Amino acid sequence: MHGALMTSLILTSGSAQLSLRPDLGASIESLQLGEVAIMHSSAIAQGAALMHAKDSASYPLLPYSNRLANAQLVWAGQHYALAPNFAPEVHAIHGVAWRRAWVVAEQGAAHARCTLSHTADEDWPFAFDAWQSFALTDKRLIMDMGITNRAATPAPAGIGWHPFFVKRAGSHISFEAKGRWEMDAAKLPSTFSASGGLDRSCAGLDVDHCFDGWQGPVTLRDERMHLQVHSDFSRLVVYTTPTNPSIAIEPVSHVNNAMSLPHADDAVAQGVRILLPGESWASTMTIDMQAL
Repeated sequence: MHGALMTSLILTSGSAQLSLRPDLGASIESLQLGEVAIMHSSAIAQGAALMHAKDSASYPLLPYSNRLANAQLVWAGQHYALAPNFAPEVHAIHGVAWRRAWVVAEQGAAHARCTLSHTADEDWPFAFDAWQSFALTDKRLIMDMGITNRAATPAPAGIGWHPFFVKRAGSHISFEAKGRWEMDAAKLPSTFSASGGLDRSCAGLDVDHCFDGWQGPVTLRDERMHLQVHSDFSRLVVYTTPTNPSIAIEPVSHVNNAMSLPHADDAVAQGVRILLPGESWASTMTIDMQAL
């Protein structure tokens, strides 16, 4: 963790406050508008110190989203056995960026930029550089994320965000999509079915799906807050259970497990990008916040 900040980095604008942890994947520790929590950290909610990005309020998905089946990657005729990273699951999950310390490259009162340099290892066989930027206003959080392929060969890449939003008693989620991927017992996508998205109360909601053909914002509203989540991606992972105090709303570039498909053309059709050596790619996620 050399060069990384080991404490929280606080951004403020008006009544909005964002707490970042560059040392823990440049994850979000908390996001609040006044006294109202926007995001949910399982560690903070239990009164504990945040020690791992998986317990944060949001973390980056880079260079892939969700699961790689059995932690196996086959790419350009080469087989790579990756390290499973989410015990007790046998899969590799959510890439490597959330498990690395990032460096603070820029910092202001309401903005910050963090960077990461990855060297090929057992977690991911392709070197890359990455960046995240955070810009906060009193009504909006803008997050940019990008990656540059530093390998000597073309490499697959994916980008995504994994925010956990507070789920209050009156929470209601709505968004439009064209379909969703059904999950099998191994938590991997199996079949594709038509779906118009969601428009329902979060109470009793039990969902763990990658929606495809996502368009327009995701609206999450309750008795205290009205949120809209925007991204230029067309895939969206949504996860919650009836007893979960949060709902994960994850804009992602590709379908779960897309990099495990045997043919690169199929992976690309499901959203995987192939970056040439030195090529960069970036995307943006925006959260609009309105207290009620």
